[in-house]
Amino acid sequence: MGSDPSTQNDNETVNGTPDETVNGTPAKTMNGTPADAVMNEGGESFWWLTRKEFRKNRPALYSLYVLVAMAFLALTADLIAGNKPYYMVYEGKTYFPAFRQYAVYTGLMDWPEDLRTRRNFKRYAYSEAVFPLIPYAPDEIRLGARYKRPGVDHLFGTDRLGRDVLSGLIHGTRYSLTIGLVSVGISLLIGVGLGALAGYLGGWTDLILSRVFELWAAIPPFFLIITAAAFFPPSLFWIMIIIGFTGWVGIARLTRSQFLQVRAFDYIAAARALGCSNLRIMAVHILPNAIAPVLIPAAFGVAGAILAESGLSFLGIGVPAEVITWGSLLAGARSNIAAWWLVIVPGFAIFITVTLYNLLGDGLRDALDPRQRGTA
Repeated sequence: MGSDPSTQNDNETVNGTPDETVNGTPAKTMNGTPADAVMNEGGESFWWLTRKEFRKNRPALYSLYVLVAMAFLALTADLIAGNKPYYMVYEGKTYFPAFRQYAVYTGLMDWPEDLRTRRNFKRYAYSEAVFPLIPYAPDEIRLGARYKRPGVDHLFGTDRLGRDVLSGLIHGTRYSLTIGLVSVGISLLIGVGLGALAGYLGGWTDLILSRVFELWAAIPPFFLIITAAAFFPPSLFWIMIIIGFTGWVGIARLTRSQFLQVRAFDYIAAARALGCSNLRIMAVHILPNAIAPVLIPAAFGVAGAILAESGLSFLGIGVPAEVITWGSLLAGARSNIAAWWLVIVPGFAIFITVTLYNLLGDGLRDALDPRQRGTA
């Protein structure tokens, strides 16, 4: 006798097509993942839906635009604020120092013999020159202009050594963004690596690594950063390494939970049956399907790294004295409490940047969460 058609939806599908259901839930495809996680009814992929939902979040979208603009500002800082002119005629020769210095930074070129004696190009006896809009380098000391209030010559004032605050703020963007991104990159490498091992291998490996996660999380991060910074010479490189090595626990735990979930899918069992190595399964088959939620703590981690660097610079720990960062600008107010601009300007920059990354993290969290998506 034929089976009742009304009971066919309660049985598992035979061909595993995405349109069929199992007990009212979406059927799984042959790779073991929910069909709506790969493609929805309209043929839209997961990442396309994520991008679509992210664009609906205006604060997060505008935060991304502003952060991109800040990255562009960091790359072109020497063209906006500096004591090297765009165009200069010196001893009958024409030079373009502001543009040439980028090639000098990368090691592609060197300064001509005539321009190696002075770092401040305003001291050369040039016949013609066109300087940037803000003609001050961030480390240019002018003791005759100490603690100048914001005005026409210095829009955001000067510090105790006569250095232009606006120039330091623009160039400090480069250090803050670099430290934040590199530190989070290091945390991602450590956290994703250890979390993947714990989640995929399980057993004693998971047990031991989970205890390591708990032990590391019990240590206050900022005190650990201060302690580690005391053992290394002042260097931005070591600051990025130290901050990166102290911020990976949350990423590792989230990666572990994602690997524990994804490793149970049918397509992982098929990959094992085909003889794929554990490394290939983790890197090729599981990681692309588990990495999306990890991007959320990464965005928040950049904000945390910027705050940590600013705190260290304010305390004078870890960052070389000649490097101008937002935290070092803020520290200048300790020697003169009347210099209110040294508190407001860098403090506002830190506040805005951290807020932008937090809004970006909120937007990523909502866009990657299917429960936040509309049904329309």
